Amino acid sequence: MTADPHGVLTGVHFIDGDHACCEGALAAGARFAAGYPITPSTEVVERFAARVPTVGGCFIQMEDELAASIALQGAVWGGAKAFTVTSGPGFSLMMEHIGYAAMTETPCVFVDVQRGGPSTGLPTLPAQADMMQARWGSHGDYEIIALCPNSPQECFDLTIKAFNLAEEFRIPVMMMMDEVVGHMTEKVVIPPADQIEVVPRKQTHKRPDEYMPYETNGDMVPEIAHAGEGYKFHVTGLTHDERGYPNMTPQAQDKLVRRLQNKVLAAADRIAMFEEDQLHDADVMVISYGITSRVAQRAVDIARQRGLRVGKLRLITAWPFPDRRISELAGKVKAFVVPELNLGQMVREVERAAAGRTKTFSVPHAGGGVHKPEDILKVIVEANR
Repeated sequence: MTADPHGVLTGVHFIDGDHACCEGALAAGARFAAGYPITPSTEVVERFAARVPTVGGCFIQMEDELAASIALQGAVWGGAKAFTVTSGPGFSLMMEHIGYAAMTETPCVFVDVQRGGPSTGLPTLPAQADMMQARWGSHGDYEIIALCPNSPQECFDLTIKAFNLAEEFRIPVMMMMDEVVGHMTEKVVIPPADQIEVVPRKQTHKRPDEYMPYETNGDMVPEIAHAGEGYKFHVTGLTHDERGYPNMTPQAQDKLVRRLQNKVLAAADRIAMFEEDQLHDADVMVISYGITSRVAQRAVDIARQRGLRVGKLRLITAWPFPDRRISELAGKVKAFVVPELNLGQMVREVERAAAGRTKTFSVPHAGGGVHKPEDILKVIVEANR
């Protein structure tokens, strides 16, 4: 393998989703990762550990996922772009530190290659049952962004997007992959570094005596300074004021938490990404994400061949959820069909956004494998009656 001076391994490759995710992280400028081995995500950082020393970076295998999820935040405050990688059991352990990243506005990326659960579950088999945990797993009111690739190419592209969004909004961003996408091998095209958009960190240009770590300039996202640059600041998970100092008043809590939410919610329509097809005459809309979207595509194609008017919407961004678009479609189609590798998670968001204006049909699957197209087709036929 030969990389350019930026660490980008340009050209056409035949690699799996985990390795493509690693290459996306490198292309986005990630130079630090901390992790603990866990199937089916380990290949991401195995490759990173081999690749990142060539561009001056570092990977540290920590003693557990708790340590990994806080070590990466120390690296960010030291000036690095950083991420960690895990699967369900480790993701559960990281929840406290995801909340800490949200509260301290630490830009970082968490890659979750989902597998069957609960608990140890199915270590090498797929599921999509961490979707609600990604949004609500840590306590309190906060917002995150979560992306759902359905191919190795998107594992590369969306990892770059994840880092860009983390830097733009100063939040933890989730890459919600699944075992099949992580271990699927396909063609991945990696463009030259000068053709890849990389959002730089929003560093302050203020003098140390003028700088307040959580002061904003109208866009709700504060500028950042790094340790060792001469700035004095306090980083805490406690409710804090613009200086970063703890402030235990209800007024400070309201001001801070509303800003943490609104900096994402105000841009939700711009952040939300989804793929639509065959909406012009659709009576039934299939909504899916990740590997399930590829199986659902086959079901949609068969339904069309049988004369059923079916369209699709694929979630690329799970969080923030595309409420506005689902609400618009609810007034145009008579049913939504939502297949996913869990017993009903994102389908509840569809029902909420539809607000009773159209029927919503769940196509659950407990994981361990993917749906059969015929199972989704059966529900499409039922929804079309």
